[in-house]
This record gives sequence, structure tokens and C-alpha cells, in this order.
Amino acid sequence: MSVQGIAISASPELAAKLPADIRKAAVIRVASDIPYPPFEMYESEGSKKIVGIDVDLGAAVGARLGIRFDFQAQKFDGILPAIQAGKFDAVMSAMTDKKEREKAVDFVDYINAGPGWLVKKGNPDGIKVVTDVCGKAVSVQTGTNHQKILDQRQELCKSQGKPPITVMAFPKDSEAQLALRSGKVVADFLDEVTAVYVSETAEGGTVFDAVTGREAVGETSASPIGIGVSKSASGLKEA
Repeated sequence: MSVQGIAISASPELAAKLPADIRKAAVIRVASDIPYPPFEMYESEGSKKIVGIDVDLGAAVGARLGIRFDFQAQKFDGILPAIQAGKFDAVMSAMTDKKEREKAVDFVDYINAGPGWLVKKGNPDGIKVVTDVCGKAVSVQTGTNHQKILDQRQELCKSQGKPPITVMAFPKDSEAQLALRSGKVVADFLDEVTAVYVSETAEGGTVFDAVTGREAVGETSASPIGIGVSKSASGLKEA
């Protein structure tokens, strides 16, 4: 099988590690919050075809295991409960591997990424250092690691005698971006990978800029992002 021009051969040895029911069905049910480009998104406006980094990676792993990864849309904050309920076998949704989440799923990490800011073109509010957002409104996706980081940034603002950040949380990052477009917030806090991608692709790169780097986001090291695997699917993580 070929994925993005790369030939991938099946491994019977790895396939043998899969849980019997998954091996029989030849499919892994994957939950993913869409859109969150470039990790997962619809191919075009009105399309139901899902594309992106996670989709390509899933296709590649599936080819190696001789099965298919079936991506299905699921709101981010409902993904882990859905996996625990047996609705899905795994999550591929740019999910940060956190100790708290490891109680719900097992992770197979594949990339390290830090947070970043998405701002209006030209960065009119001058977001350059992390405390520049103190006293201002910013958007973030509900239930994400970035929302928790913003809670920590409130303490930083307080320690420097600055007013608190007004955090507006939305179910989807696309909605957080709309808040930025409409001027409700001065920045959207998300993965640096996504911030850069959106800034370069949204309306030909004419709408947003990305602000990244430790000075801008604060003392936050890059965090692992991984595939979250159901704890009840014995052998799936190893495969």
C-alpha cells in the first residue's frame, strides 16, 4: 500500500499482536475532533472526507498492521468518555499525552509540540511576551491542555501585578478562531503547529499571524502528542 507516495508493507508479526476482535473486523475505530488543521480537517468546504497529519499517519499504521483506521468526528471533550464507553478503539486528535489522560487511555506518542498564539494579521495588539495578554481576552478550545496552561498564566499575571486574562473557551478551535476574526479576543491559544498552518493557509495567509516561542507562550516545554489507545483493547498499544 502507498500513503502519500510512500510504499508500506504489511507485517504479519505486528498484526498478530492485535486484539482478536479488531483483527477480525480489520478496522480500528478512531475518534477525532474535526477540524483541527493540519492534524485533521475536511478536504474542502461541504466535504465529509477527512484528511490531515493524523489521517495519513493512521493510514500508514493501518497499512503496516493490515487493517483500516476509520476516523469519526467526536467533540474533543467527549472523546475519552466515548473510548471508555467502548464506542471507539483509539483517539487521533492532536491530543497531548498528560498523566491525567493516561488514566483513561494508553498513549503511543509521535510528536512533540509546544503552544502558540494565533493573532490577527500584523499582530495589532502586540502580543510578543506571555504577559502581553494579561488584562485582555483570548480564546481557547474547551478541555484542552492549552486551557489548563492559561489557568497557570493567570498566576503569572497576578504575580506581576497585572490584571487577569479573560479566557473565552469554545467547543471547537474553529469557533475560537471566529472569536479572533470578529474582534472578541486578541488571540487564540492552541498548538504551535496549528497556529502556523492556519496563519499560512487561511485566505491565502492574509488573515492571521502566528506568534510562537518561549518568550511569547511562557515557560512551557514542548509536550508529547500521541495516539490514545483503549485500555480494554489488549495488545493494540503494543501493535
